[in-house]
Amino acid sequence: MESEQQEQAGPSSLIDKTKQQITEKPSHNASEDEEDEEELIDHIKNGSFVPGPLLSLKEQIEKDKEDESLRRWKEKLLGCLESDLDGQLDPEVKFHSIGILSEDFGEIVTPLPVEENQNGRTLFTLREGSRYQLKLQFSVMHNLVSGLTYSNTVWKGGFQVDESKGMLGTFAPQKEPYVYALKEDTTPSGALARGVYSAKLKFEDDDKRCHMELKYLFEIKKSG
Repeated sequence: MESEQQEQAGPSSLIDKTKQQITEKPSHNASEDEEDEEELIDHIKNGSFVPGPLLSLKEQIEKDKEDESLRRWKEKLLGCLESDLDGQLDPEVKFHSIGILSEDFGEIVTPLPVEENQNGRTLFTLREGSRYQLKLQFSVMHNLVSGLTYSNTVWKGGFQVDESKGMLGTFAPQKEPYVYALKEDTTPSGALARGVYSAKLKFEDDDKRCHMELKYLFEIKKSG
């Protein structure tokens, strides 16, 4: 069997196949590619370049509907099924909960959106000089959300005392929620650091769409 396969795919047949592929392809001119690239750069610089239309995920999958393997690969990559997608272009990020991870107490999870009776109440209390992380659970729907970022601004006594920003990344729609922990931080120490703080956590994407803005309170107490 091996000798038969080698004869079928021998040197002469491979050469003939390669010749056939070369003759079937149009002639390639490197200088033409360079001219096309320079023309494209000029269009971009002059502001005359118009990108193709934005497509929903449903449209992108339907484009390759005849190719079953490619369609399945896309669904696996996106983590969703075609039946779950609609034609909406804009992504939607739905936040389910915010958690606080700390060496003081382990983890406290607060469902989102925050109930009205919790507005103005302290969501968690930390000791001075302790390490902690905020952990989020959220879902992405309709389309890819690109460049999701967060900013967390903190005030005490009406004065801004801290602001942190970071990139979460790009996320595709999927059935299971995403779980993401923000970078670890350490509470300040000393008598002036103790007390109640107000904070605002905000999430935006590349298109400056605000997907959530959460105002909350937390307290720092004396260590020990």
